[in-house]
Amino acid sequence: MRTIDFAPLYRSVVGFDRLAGILETAAADGATGYPPYNIERTDETSYRIDIAVAGFRPEELNVEVKENLLTVTGRKAANDEAKKYLHRGLAERNFDRKFQLADYVLVTDANLADGLLSISLKRELPEALKPRNVQINTAVQPSLIEGEKAA
Repeated sequence: MRTIDFAPLYRSVVGFDRLAGILETAAADGATGYPPYNIERTDETSYRIDIAVAGFRPEELNVEVKENLLTVTGRKAANDEAKKYLHRGLAERNFDRKFQLADYVLVTDANLADGLLSISLKRELPEALKPRNVQINTAVQPSLIEGEKAA
C-alpha cells in the first residue's frame, strides 16, 4: 500500500487547510472499495450518487450531511442464526462512505430501490452569488438638452 504524507503541504500553504484535509480524506477513503458507487452528473447543477447496498434494509442505512461532508453509513443487524454457507459471496458488512461536497451543494433526495441507494444532489447558489444584470445609466448634461430644444 502507498501512503501519501501531506505534512509538507501544511507547512507551505496558508488558508488551504480545507483543501489539504479533502486530499487526506480522499487518500484514506481510496483504501477500501466497499461498497461500490457511481457519481453521475445529471445536468448542469444536479448530480446523483448511486451506491450498491444489496441486502441492506432502509432502517439499516443512514445518510447524513454535516459541514459539506456527506456520510452514508450501513449497519447490518446482528444475525444470530447459525447458518452453514457453502459459499458466501455477499459482503453484508458494515460500512461508512464519505463524500466531500462543494459549497452550495445540497442533498435533495435519497431513494433505495433494487439494491441501489440513489442520493440526489443539487448545486444552489444563493441569490447574492448569482450573476445579475446591472442597468447602465447615461449621464445627460442639462445644458445640452436646453440647447437641443432651442435649435
